[in-house]
Amino acid sequence: MTPAANTIDSSRSLPTLAAIQRRRRELLAFQAWQRPAPATAPSDESLAAEESYLEEDSCLAEEPEEPDHAEDPEPSPATGPPTLADPALYGLAGLAVRTLAPHTEADPAAILLQFLAAFGNLVGPAPHCRVGSTRHGLNLFVVLVGESSKARKGTSWRQLSSLFAEVDGLWAARRVTTTRPTANGIIHALRDQQPATDRRLLLLSEEFASVLHLLGQRNGQLSPLLRCAWDGGDLCAHDGHRSLQATDAHISIVGHVTQSELAHHLSRTESRNGFANRCLWISVRRSKSLPEGGSLPPEEQAAAARELRRALDWVHTQSGIVFRRTAAARELWNDRYPALSQGRPDVYGAATSRGEAQVLRLSAIYAALDCSPLVEACHLQAALAVWDYCLASAHLFFDASPVNPTAHRIGEALDAAPEGLTRNQIRGLFHGHVSRERIDLALEQLSSLGLINRHTATGHGRPSTLWAAVEDTKAANAGTAFSQMV
Repeated sequence: MTPAANTIDSSRSLPTLAAIQRRRRELLAFQAWQRPAPATAPSDESLAAEESYLEEDSCLAEEPEEPDHAEDPEPSPATGPPTLADPALYGLAGLAVRTLAPHTEADPAAILLQFLAAFGNLVGPAPHCRVGSTRHGLNLFVVLVGESSKARKGTSWRQLSSLFAEVDGLWAARRVTTTRPTANGIIHALRDQQPATDRRLLLLSEEFASVLHLLGQRNGQLSPLLRCAWDGGDLCAHDGHRSLQATDAHISIVGHVTQSELAHHLSRTESRNGFANRCLWISVRRSKSLPEGGSLPPEEQAAAARELRRALDWVHTQSGIVFRRTAAARELWNDRYPALSQGRPDVYGAATSRGEAQVLRLSAIYAALDCSPLVEACHLQAALAVWDYCLASAHLFFDASPVNPTAHRIGEALDAAPEGLTRNQIRGLFHGHVSRERIDLALEQLSSLGLINRHTATGHGRPSTLWAAVEDTKAANAGTAFSQMV
């Protein structure tokens, strides 16, 4: 095997940095394949497989090799624990965090995001934003990811639960459920067949791993139902011989999970079918040590509850309020929109690809807390600060390394070919436009991530080498769910 010919023409302009980086990866891949021969003699089967491998390469030796022009993705965010920027603590949300945080070991980010999710559910389905013909309610799916017990995830919710119970005891008692969710159970709770249906439902799951397990089941109804619920559509399910419907459902989620549970239970399907990017993934950890525990003075909680009740009363006096941006907010939105809408061809990109919609909803919640029908620049800045924290958190949970576009294409093809593909067939995917070394690098990347494997298939003729995708369950058990490509 030899490196691909240098495709840079000195008579033209100097190569770009992306081209140099791609060339460097090709050379590294070539060096990786130049391994010393094993001390033991190869078996007849391995010799036959290698001859088949070489024969497949020779079939395409005459094909022209053109450089792969796919652009390298943007660099990943810096690693390390995320930091919650000050603008995120704007207004009443910031007041709630500053009131509760000194009296708990919980992460301020955990308090903030759960507060926003709870208020977004409390206001119901009427307040909304519009993007063209698409309607966005204020419901959020928030998932806290941290160490078991040590991250104080449950502690953070219990502080908020007491606060919201003082604001609206009926909602806290009846519309917040800790029952393990099922499609039929959710529809039954919100079904149109019951009189005076309250459309609000907050699914609190302090064992979110069990929900992820249900989502990953084949032919299950829970995943499509929750995706539809985030969108705010009408829901339906079958209960025996009956068909149940829930129109205008307003469902929010607060989930708690450890990073190892997330790695084990989030399947390839859920990471790329739109469920993951409907969630705000939040890294949380213990903020301080309180050996004697914390105790929020009743008068401080009552003061925060009064402000929260005032905002809730204002929202209820509005008739189907539609939030709109001020001129200053529009200018800021236009400035940040390209970054929010930019996609990445990896799991990190799949989990964060709804940045525009998430920031839109967050900014409207901040405006509602401010009793304002207009989303002002300060509300949008707060939402962007929260989203930046979510991006930094997602980088910790999902493989954010740049994805080889060639590997992405091969992974898609192998997913669609359960029996596997020969190397000849893999090269045929690119019609001779991608070098052999680039394909070697892509196969090595996919193999190192545990996404594909190589085996020898025997038939009437010479044995052939096949590459095939690894089953989801095997990949999950190997702890590679986060580095799987979409």
